Amino acid sequence: MKSKTVGKSISEPEVINISKHGFWILLYDHEYFLSFKHFPWFKDAKISSIMNVTLPHPDHLYWPDLDVDLELESIKQPQKYPLLYQQ
Repeated sequence: MKSKTVGKSISEPEVINISKHGFWILLYDHEYFLSFKHFPWFKDAKISSIMNVTLPHPDHLYWPDLDVDLELESIKQPQKYPLLYQQ
C-alpha cells in the first residue's frame, strides 16, 4: 500500500520570544535566533511588525510591515551573508 503524496506544509512562522538582543522564530519545528546585530532592520521595529511574518515560499520569510524578506539559509548561517547595510 502506498501513502498519498504529502500536501503543502501548513507550518507558519511564529515569533516566540523577543529580547533586547534579538528574537526567536519557530519554523518547521526548529527555533532560529535573529540577532539585531546580524539583522539590524528589526532593532527599532515595533513588536507587532516583528510578529507579522509570512512564509511566501518554503525557504523565504517576509515581514510586510517592514518590507524585509530573508532566505532561511541567511538566518541559519548569517556569517555567510555579510550585510551591506550601514547606519
